[in-house]
Amino acid sequence: MKFDTLRWQPPASFEILDQRALPLRETYLRLHSAAAAAEAIRDLAVRGAPAIGCAAAFGIAVEAYRLRDHAHTAFAAALEAGFEVLGASRPTAVNLFWALGRMRAAWENVAHADIDAIVSALAREAQAVFAEDVEANRRMGAHGAALVPDGARILTHCNAGALATAGHGTALGVIRSAVAAGRRVHVYADETRPVLQGARLTAWELHRDGIPVTLLPDVAAASLLARGLVDIVIVGADRIAANGDVANKIGTYPLAVLARRHGVPFFVAAPLATFDFTLATGAAIPIEERDAAEVRGYGTEVWAPDVPVFNPAFDVTPAELVTAVVTERGVVHAPSTDSLAMLNRPA
Repeated sequence: MKFDTLRWQPPASFEILDQRALPLRETYLRLHSAAAAAEAIRDLAVRGAPAIGCAAAFGIAVEAYRLRDHAHTAFAAALEAGFEVLGASRPTAVNLFWALGRMRAAWENVAHADIDAIVSALAREAQAVFAEDVEANRRMGAHGAALVPDGARILTHCNAGALATAGHGTALGVIRSAVAAGRRVHVYADETRPVLQGARLTAWELHRDGIPVTLLPDVAAASLLARGLVDIVIVGADRIAANGDVANKIGTYPLAVLARRHGVPFFVAAPLATFDFTLATGAAIPIEERDAAEVRGYGTEVWAPDVPVFNPAFDVTPAELVTAVVTERGVVHAPSTDSLAMLNRPA
């Protein structure tokens, strides 16, 4: 990769590429606490479910280091507060809670050790979460590349690339792996209103990697499909229920409906950490609603401030509209409670 989404700066901090500044500036923020990590997650300085999970893990690790001079009881109480502030940062992306669960288990394993041992254990676990995400994305990419024919015209929505993960990407990781395997592709990237992750992030990321990309307004996707200019649609996910219902960036559901209408395969690429087998269906997935200012104008207000705004960050695509889910364990066609059950078993 030609950039780092996150990078560990031992022992006291980690850095994130500030995605609010892209594509105009590449600025790295150095974070030293759980509160700073939570703020970066809330404000979309770092976003994408896997990247949020990695940022949360690093946030706990640097918080433990920051608290290293506390007495044992005070350390435990303050670190618990760090878990709480990170857990409250964004509700939909399950990777956040998965990563915090990993960090809590690592803490519990050494809870009675001295503080330095706890700090070291949490730093190791955070780095493991990061490294495992990169490896999962590469395995996912290898599995998904088989779904991409040579000459494929691919439509994607939001950003599910290296910027949304520890590296390589989920949906864009599949595309990268297909390109590495010698396939010729052309990607169409929805701008993804209201925050424009497709325009600001996906188009920038693909163009920087030399992968042909065309940017289009969200509302033009139907025309593109109707003209027969799309061979496959592939997106990422923020949470997938046990039956295969997929929560992803707002606008994904209508894209899946359009793909079905025009007979185009609709693929979802996501690591196992994105699956929430505690939820039977997508109806139980919490949907974050964000600030009205994002809709009134990204950077410049263009709509009357007294008009009410509905701004859900995600929607849920029913499993019946998903052709296949690509994971690090392989491709699951026609996802359902039964077909996905094997992903919930130990490797």
